[in-house]
Amino acid sequence: MMKSKPVRILCLFLAITLLGGVVWAQFQDGFRSRGRFNRDFSPTTGAKNDWEINEKFQHEAFRFARVKYTSYGWRDKWRTDFPESDLNLPHRLRELTSMEVHPESVIVELTDDNLSDYPFLYIVEPGQMNLTEGEVVGLRTYLQNGGFLMVDDFWGEEEWQTFYHNIKRVFPDREPEELPLEHDIFHLVYDLAEKPMIVSIGTWMRGSETERWDADEPHYKGIFDDRGRMMVVICHNTDLGDGWEEEGVDPTYFKEYSERFAYPLGINIITYAMTH
Repeated sequence: MMKSKPVRILCLFLAITLLGGVVWAQFQDGFRSRGRFNRDFSPTTGAKNDWEINEKFQHEAFRFARVKYTSYGWRDKWRTDFPESDLNLPHRLRELTSMEVHPESVIVELTDDNLSDYPFLYIVEPGQMNLTEGEVVGLRTYLQNGGFLMVDDFWGEEEWQTFYHNIKRVFPDREPEELPLEHDIFHLVYDLAEKPMIVSIGTWMRGSETERWDADEPHYKGIFDDRGRMMVVICHNTDLGDGWEEEGVDPTYFKEYSERFAYPLGINIITYAMTH
């Protein structure tokens, strides 16, 4: 499935040029908000992604794919941070790397026949996930055939247990493994000195450093196939998506979370996914 598509080969050669020689200090000096800080906390519309893609890369450019999945509750958790995060992250990915990036993100379902067209999938807020059997099978097939999944923004033990129950339905014989700080995901493009806990801007404005009383430590876990390839990265007790979505609301939040952690780690994860 994934191996037969040129996108992984293309992105491999593009991704290895990702600012590899740029040191962290240069990033801090050169990375700036687009100037849309909005202190009344009203919604923003995200980046204006109106660039044109080289015609040769129309079908191979990296395209951010958000998963629409089944969940409990009164609202669609899969929509969290949408559409701003799905606009801002590709904008920054194109701005800060040499990767060919599609200006339009896409929403996919795990039962889609063309799921394999997207080598990177993003799931947000899986704390009330309730996958159907079709979604379980679709995700398992996708990952076993070379796909990569990033899971983000869920907090505490109750939400972990709900997600864990669902991912064990996908891979009953595989356990999520805590990634050490030495893992490439934290150093591949940008060198992180810690595993960051990124809180929502609302939580930050209230002066709290965590979203829940039982979420005092961020966890980054991986699920690997039989060859040792990471298929899933799980970002628990942290929220990269809010760092992407809310980069323009407050300059201090931008500096402390978006610039310092959310974009560097997001770029590291995408680069890792596309080059492994």
